[in-house]
Amino acid sequence: MITKLDKSATRKKRHARVRAKLSGTSARPRLNVFRSSKHIYAQLIDDIKGVTLASASTLDKDFTLDSTSNIEAAQKVGELVAKRAVEKGISAVVFDRGGYLYHGRVQALADSARENGLQF
Repeated sequence: MITKLDKSATRKKRHARVRAKLSGTSARPRLNVFRSSKHIYAQLIDDIKGVTLASASTLDKDFTLDSTSNIEAAQKVGELVAKRAVEKGISAVVFDRGGYLYHGRVQALADSARENGLQF
């Protein structure tokens, strides 16, 4: 019997596989990306302490664009999370693409974060 997994379950399996090898520390937190059909979210997480150090999303008050589900919005979120990280003295991170392909909105967020001061 062949069983099919839905896209979400497949992504979660991929994410769990990556997370087994990857974790963030206070010196080098994990930049986690979550993307839904309407929004994109990014968090800097210290896995040892279990705390979120900085975050940004298309739902933030600082987010000014009308569209929230395109590459331009992802670039803005990457810029916001990088600025918040630099304000807190964080420059080096570990990138966690969340089981998504490094393409499109995820890639735009990562490139924008790099351009605004994060190193990974």
